[in-house]
Amino acid sequence: MKWFYGIGLILLNSCMISNKNSLTVSPAGHTLHHSGVFSKDGQWLVFDGRNDDTKIGETSTIGIVNVETGEEKIIYKTKNQTVYGPGVGAVSFSPAEDKVIFIHGLPDANKEKPYAMSRRTGVGIDLSHPQSPFFYDARDIRFPYTPGSLRGGTHSHGWSPDGQLISFTYNDELTEADLRVVGVMIPSPKITVEPAAGNNEGSMFSAIVTDVVKNPAPGSDEINKAFDECWVGKNGYMLKSGEHVPYSIAFQGNVLNKEGKQITEVFVVDIDPEKILTDPEAVGKAGERPHVPKGIQQKRITFSEKGLSDTRHWLRSSPDGKFIYALAKDQEGHNQIIQIEIATGTITLLTHNDFSIDYSFNLNKEGNKIAYVAQNSVYVLDLTKGISSKIGNEEKGKIVGAPSFSPRDPLLVFNQYMKDKNGEDYLQIRKFTLPE
Repeated sequence: MKWFYGIGLILLNSCMISNKNSLTVSPAGHTLHHSGVFSKDGQWLVFDGRNDDTKIGETSTIGIVNVETGEEKIIYKTKNQTVYGPGVGAVSFSPAEDKVIFIHGLPDANKEKPYAMSRRTGVGIDLSHPQSPFFYDARDIRFPYTPGSLRGGTHSHGWSPDGQLISFTYNDELTEADLRVVGVMIPSPKITVEPAAGNNEGSMFSAIVTDVVKNPAPGSDEINKAFDECWVGKNGYMLKSGEHVPYSIAFQGNVLNKEGKQITEVFVVDIDPEKILTDPEAVGKAGERPHVPKGIQQKRITFSEKGLSDTRHWLRSSPDGKFIYALAKDQEGHNQIIQIEIATGTITLLTHNDFSIDYSFNLNKEGNKIAYVAQNSVYVLDLTKGISSKIGNEEKGKIVGAPSFSPRDPLLVFNQYMKDKNGEDYLQIRKFTLPE
């Protein structure tokens, strides 16, 4: 696959971020998810209480903070929290309602069965009813399994742009727990399951939508992992035939090239809710992972030489659904942002930094700017000009994660470690108003 190269001038933004730009100041962690951190009106940010990205199992709180006043509120706190779980984290707002979804470990977590990637679920809070959690995805570990339920752990939940569907990654607890797949939740009547340890009802119908195999054939389109997805387009995308696809997910898939080396490519799977809801056999049988419903089929988009970067990041889509954005390494081994045209698979290199981008990134609502972190600074890439501008930062604390744009205002937020009066480092939320 030929790589096409764009402009990549780096400019220094004269605006500086000062200490007064710290939105949160309380001596606790304030971890922002990689996407969906703003409420639909842009007035609130949601965070979890982690002070370390790896500590979901030990974290007990979900909170919100007002972007104007800095007022913090705890909207959920776990019961009987220990270092083994249950744990909460990775929370995001619905783009349509004042509701959030987050990872929640199983309530029976203990030393023998702690929080784990196959022992968690998606829990919600309606902001009008704080401390009243409900389950989004049903969990049923007793055969015969209930259609619309799962029996493992959902993770990194992502709302469709209209707030109707939710994507997630999934690891089964009972069969091949190391094989990660992508799934989707669809509106439906409540999924009820037999009361039992490890089981819970769900408010949405869940299904797996990606096929994985343990040992892909070299040179084939088979994958052994599907992960770190995004919804395609604000309203889906158009096929070459002119047909409109309202719901589609782009995801990363690990394939083996002809030499047997593993690389990561981009795949797309179109989501047809009716086909998913009308295939009860997809829930699978004892000893099986859940199946992909009949009529749901993934398609490989990229056929590159080196694949995507191995730095953890989530794919992003342009609002019109024509392009997917990702990270890939250049000839010098630096992580750069690339643009992938869904219709052709053409890859365009968008940045030419002499350093690597460190984390995932985000687009603004118009789809003409991308914010990313590199060299402990925040950069904004103007896609219309091909120029990256650095936001000045006089603070020395480490910046982590993906910066996020407000859906309403020219505001950018990000996570940075800041020292409190006792010299302790806490992950705080910082904000920056972008020039019009």
